[in-house]
Amino acid sequence: MSSVPHAGNVEVFKARTNKWFAWLSWLVAAVGLIVTAAAGSPAALLGTGPLLLIGFLGWLLFWMPSVVVHDGGITLENPFRSIDVPWAALVNVDTRYALTLVTPARSYASWAAPAPGIWGGRNARPEDLRGLPSATYGPGQSVRPGDLKTTDSGQAARLVRARWEELVEAGALDAGHADTTAVSVRFRWTAIAATVVLLAASYWGVAVP
Repeated sequence: MSSVPHAGNVEVFKARTNKWFAWLSWLVAAVGLIVTAAAGSPAALLGTGPLLLIGFLGWLLFWMPSVVVHDGGITLENPFRSIDVPWAALVNVDTRYALTLVTPARSYASWAAPAPGIWGGRNARPEDLRGLPSATYGPGQSVRPGDLKTTDSGQAARLVRARWEELVEAGALDAGHADTTAVSVRFRWTAIAATVVLLAASYWGVAVP
């Protein structure tokens, strides 16, 4: 997890395992490009599309996604969409499949904070269940596997819930406006276009002799 203070009291979560996948993707792409360049033939260079795609997807799917918690709300930086959920629009935080911000209109899942799955709680320790925001606990102080401190979804949810509770307790959040508070969704058209171009280049390099 990366919790980095910036102007505006911002905290940023990025899954540590995702960074490893990103570096692995870049390593595979770099080695492939070096081998291709060493071959030196124009035909070989035409086949670099898949390698460039692997490197780009390493950034798009693993390095870039994040959960940004700030005074205005939560921003989910997903591969093809950036979603801004104001605090006033938030009605629940779910971690069944991933960190999911629930609003009256719909729910928004984070690519950066997946839940661990059905076996995620098998290795949970007592300390993983203590000190969590009060909204985390269910009946009998139960905790979902996706809410554990050691999971990506749990770490991100802890940031969101803790800030949410602070705002509520400080009286800085007006209740009752969730239905009328808009959520901003922006598509990453540059990333979409780059993915399409690299997919086409990969197909051309592999399928066309």
